[in-house]
Amino acid sequence: MNSYCKKTHGVPALFSFFIPGLGQLVKGQVSKAVGIWAALLISLFMSVIGIGFLIGIIVWIAQIYDAYNA
Repeated sequence: MNSYCKKTHGVPALFSFFIPGLGQLVKGQVSKAVGIWAALLISLFMSVIGIGFLIGIIVWIAQIYDAYNA
């Protein structure tokens, strides 16, 4: 069963690559998915002052990493 669990790590990461938070949602981590969506929404509003774009990219990369490893 251990090898099966290792094979499924890439699928949530792939989901998160295309739709942020979906990998966490697939893994049953609803609160993390909602937190990611909130962080991306806040970064969207902060794009008006310029720093939101950088924060959005950081959140996007971090959630893909989390979906793969968590």
